[in-house]
Amino acid sequence: MTEKVSKHFPKFLEDLPNVEGKVFVITGTTSGTGFIAARTVAEKGGEVVCLNRKSQRVNDATEKFKAAVPSGKFVNIECDLQDFASVQKACDEIKQKYKSIYCLACNAGIMMTPDEATKDGCDTQMQTNHLSHFILTQQLFPLLEVAADSGGDARVVYHSSAARDMTKNGLEKKYFEKNGGNLGGDGNSMLMGGGRIVRYAQTKLANSVMMYAMHEKLQAKQSKVRVIACHPGGSATNLGEHMKLPWFENFLMTKIMIPFFIQSAEDGTMGLLTGMLVEDAKSGVLYGPANSGMAGLAVPNPPKKYETDPDAMKMLWETSEETTGVKFAI
Repeated sequence: MTEKVSKHFPKFLEDLPNVEGKVFVITGTTSGTGFIAARTVAEKGGEVVCLNRKSQRVNDATEKFKAAVPSGKFVNIECDLQDFASVQKACDEIKQKYKSIYCLACNAGIMMTPDEATKDGCDTQMQTNHLSHFILTQQLFPLLEVAADSGGDARVVYHSSAARDMTKNGLEKKYFEKNGGNLGGDGNSMLMGGGRIVRYAQTKLANSVMMYAMHEKLQAKQSKVRVIACHPGGSATNLGEHMKLPWFENFLMTKIMIPFFIQSAEDGTMGLLTGMLVEDAKSGVLYGPANSGMAGLAVPNPPKKYETDPDAMKMLWETSEETTGVKFAI
């Protein structure tokens, strides 16, 4: 991915508060927005629990963290989001190590992967981007409540994207069930459509709908835990480097979009860090470039009707419980 100069991030970073003594759990920290978020939290004094599947990339990222923030507190816990048992094991380890956590940042995601099933039978994109994060949220919620009760607030942040607006009929239940490998095939055109982009769009809409659904439940309980969502705009990360787009779309992306419209990975992380760190970030709000735009400051994005549809929120919550086997009662 072409290196981009950060336009807004230096000033944004300067204004972020000190978070010394707070614990942040972040998924997907080996590169991109997750790496930048973890590094930033450490720079601001927080302790970072990095959840990643085992790989050389974890070792490489750890060395980069140490070089960037020599005094930083980083804890690596193995967590494969395509394996529910691995996610549960990671949760158990976190609960053994910590009595409370300030923030769970559900950042990790994959994009436009083949129509394949995980070992649990789910679509690889949906399990990685939503279902495993559902388990993490349910399992770690008691630790967030402890932090909120003692410190005044705690946070869950879901990382959506502009792709949430690409769905034609809102959320569809079949994508959340154990139908992996049988969900539309491997068509990969972002302009003409195809199974890969349709499945990805469902996962990113799930991220925002999950936030709105959880916010309603937290408000009804008068909980001090905040739930926030974000989107990165067009961000120069390696999320889509594996994609084999049609030649004209590849030309459009590499020769026009990236050089002129895509913002830096740091600028793309401002929405995520707003939800995680900014003191006046509000629960029930999605932050990112305005109107799901490609670049710009992280500002509130108003919800679309299909994001706050009561039937969609109910279906998402109940089907996620059924598929993951966890009951998430707030």
